[in-house]
Amino acid sequence: MTVLLSPADPTAVVATMPATYSSVTMPTIRAADRSSDRTSDRASDRASDRASSRASDRAESERLAAGFVRGDEESFALVYRRWGALVYSLAARSLGDAREAEDVAQQTFLAAWRGRHGYHALRGPLPGWLVGIARRKIADAHAARSRRTELAAAHAARESADAPGTAEPPEAALDRVLVSQELRKLPPVQRDILRLAFFDDLTHVQIAERTGLPLGTVKSHARRAMARIRRSMTDGPAADSSAA
Repeated sequence: MTVLLSPADPTAVVATMPATYSSVTMPTIRAADRSSDRTSDRASDRASDRASSRASDRAESERLAAGFVRGDEESFALVYRRWGALVYSLAARSLGDAREAEDVAQQTFLAAWRGRHGYHALRGPLPGWLVGIARRKIADAHAARSRRTELAAAHAARESADAPGTAEPPEAALDRVLVSQELRKLPPVQRDILRLAFFDDLTHVQIAERTGLPLGTVKSHARRAMARIRRSMTDGPAADSSAA
């Protein structure tokens, strides 16, 4: 048993505690403090390492960008190796097709190499510039896909019309022609959204993932495009010109 005396009166007993408290508990507290200090030191070291790694990464990116703009082919190869996966994954998510994504990645880096003198480091880092080119190439791929879909549909319609006993009613043929005409009148974004919805049978969520547009934007574009087509087909060309 350990006796605690009052600091003011050494003869006054303040409290007693088991002898084991001072011999076991106090060292345990000191050990816990030392462990906490070590944990804090390790966390500080990790934060310092991360900051150092980011600084090193920025310096390497700037070095590669400078060599790339100068036309150094080794730098270009390293740029492709460093950010090729980023461009490919962006294209794959939007297009949903590995082969098309590979084509877009190649077109992106080819366009970047040819237009490398248009890159200025003060306007932003090189990967952001590459992503901007990739988005344009992805939009081109969507447009090309829509054209292929239209051509395939037109070819199938011709074959169906030529087959004996399968003549299409004149009203259906007229409707198809009118819809195609109205699609061509739409702004590019609205036209692409409707083509993805009706020809590729995608939902609004899937269209948003493919195009990179917010879901609300996709819905509003689709709603306005459908309203415009309905007005034009109901009221004729005058309604379409007034809507424009």
